[in-house]
Amino acid sequence: IPNIPANARWVHNGLTVAGGNKNGNATHQLNDPLGFDFDDNGQTMFIADHNNHRIVQWKVSDTTITIGQVVAGGNGQGNRLNQLVVQWSLRQGTTQSEVILDNIDCATLTMDDQRRLYVSVWDKHEVRRYEIGDKKRTVVAGGYGRGAALNQLNGPYYLFVDQEQAVYVSDDSHRVTKWNNGAKEGIIVAGGQGYGDALTQLSHPKGIFVDRLGTVYVADELNHRVMRWPKGATRGTVIAGGNGVGQGANQLSRPFDLSFDRHSNLYVVERENHRVQRFSIV
Repeated sequence: IPNIPANARWVHNGLTVAGGNKNGNATHQLNDPLGFDFDDNGQTMFIADHNNHRIVQWKVSDTTITIGQVVAGGNGQGNRLNQLVVQWSLRQGTTQSEVILDNIDCATLTMDDQRRLYVSVWDKHEVRRYEIGDKKRTVVAGGYGRGAALNQLNGPYYLFVDQEQAVYVSDDSHRVTKWNNGAKEGIIVAGGQGYGDALTQLSHPKGIFVDRLGTVYVADELNHRVMRWPKGATRGTVIAGGNGVGQGANQLSRPFDLSFDRHSNLYVVERENHRVQRFSIV
C-alpha cells in the first residue's frame, strides 16, 4: 500500500492504459470489465473481463500501446449456476485451475497479508473469511439478513482488508462500512446518506481502496466519479471524473474498481467505456 499524502492531487485527464477500443474480444479490447489488481511489482494488471469470460494480463507502459494476454478463461461462457471460486495457476506453461470453494454466490474477493481469503456473498448479505486449505468459514461482516442497520449489509460488493484485518465493504445501501477484526457491527466511513450526488452521498459504490492514513477511496459508480473520504470525514471530495458520464479523458462511465500503483498513481476500471484509465499524481 503506497504512502499517499493527505493533500495529494491527481491530473484531471486520464490516460487509457488498457482497452478503450470499444467493447470486443480482441486482445486490445475489453468488454464490461468489472475489477482488477496489480502483481507484486506493480507493473502488470490482471483484469476481470466480464463479458469476455476471461482474466486478462496487461502490462502497464508509459511509452507503448500494449495488448492483453488471456491468463484464465477465454473459452466461452461457463455456467453461472456453478457458483464456484476457482484458483488458476500462473506458472509458466500451465493452465491449471482448482476449485477452492463451491455453492457460493461470490460477488468479489480479496486476500489479507496472511493469505486468508475474503468473499462477499451477495445473496446472503455477508462477508466470509476462509483460511488457506480450509472450507470452514468465519462471517466477518454482516450475516444478520439484508438491511441498512450497522450489523447488516445490503448486497455487499467490493472489499478491502487493511493491515489490521479490518474489512471495508461497499453495498447497495450506498455506503462503505468498516468492520474491525471481530466486530459485530460496522462503522460508516463513506456515504450512508441515501442515494444521491451530494458530497455526503454515494450512488451504488463499488471498488474501494484504503491508504495507510485510513483515507477511503471509492468508485462511485452511478455518479461516474472517484471520491476520497479522509478518516473521520462526513463528506468526500471528487478526485477523478465527476464531469458527467462520457468517454472524455476527464470523464468516467460507471467506474467499477480502482487501485493505486507504488507511485500513488490512480487507476480506474470503467464498465461502460471498456477501459482502464490512469490518473497520474501531481
